[in-house]
Amino acid sequence: MQTFFVEIKCHLGKTYEVASHLADAEIASEIFSTAGQYDILAKFSVDDDADIGHFVGSKVQVLPGIADTHTIITFKAF
Repeated sequence: MQTFFVEIKCHLGKTYEVASHLADAEIASEIFSTAGQYDILAKFSVDDDADIGHFVGSKVQVLPGIADTHTIITFKAF
């Protein structure tokens, strides 16, 4: 499995709506509210042969209320 995180910037006033869409889609294993440049940090895991860019573009960025994303690919958990 590949694990990665996506920082999500929401349109103003849409953070809780976006978090609900993520939860309803059941694609993120964890969803956190954050302070700073991005509003949400979501953790995802996909099969080793999955294309992370395609997953983010087709499953995450299409959710209503998202203004921008930043993907963080991880290599090893300690």
